[in-house]
Amino acid sequence: MKPSNPGVLVGLVAVFALITWGLLQKTYSVLPTVPWSAIPTLLLLALGEGYTGWLTRARIRRRPGTKPPEPLAVARLAALAKATAHTGAAFAGVFAGFVFHVLNLLDLPQPRQDAFVAGGSFASCVVLICAALFLEHCCRVPGEPKDHT
Repeated sequence: MKPSNPGVLVGLVAVFALITWGLLQKTYSVLPTVPWSAIPTLLLLALGEGYTGWLTRARIRRRPGTKPPEPLAVARLAALAKATAHTGAAFAGVFAGFVFHVLNLLDLPQPRQDAFVAGGSFASCVVLICAALFLEHCCRVPGEPKDHT
């Protein structure tokens, strides 16, 4: 498995932002407000992935007091990290699309609230992507070449 490409992640954010922005042009008025619960959920997921990465790196490097991890478990964590990075990028694009749509409606209370919540959710998605990339990096074998071309 190749490491996640940051260019692909940025591309996913851009594509999903454009699609969401386009869909909201006609459907925003009938949608409910953006739920604030995405922010703590995404941050808790990011915390979990970051902590798992930190523990996995310590076990792979055979730090004192740790036992070596099972290779299959590390492969599963790497797959989880890659999937989380891509999913986080897709959701970041959705929230960015919401923000872009409501930028010209900030004088109204409901779109202003949606802008703040979607902006916070976008930032939480970015934190989740960073945590996923950290976990993916921690799953590498020490001494492995950095270029996988």
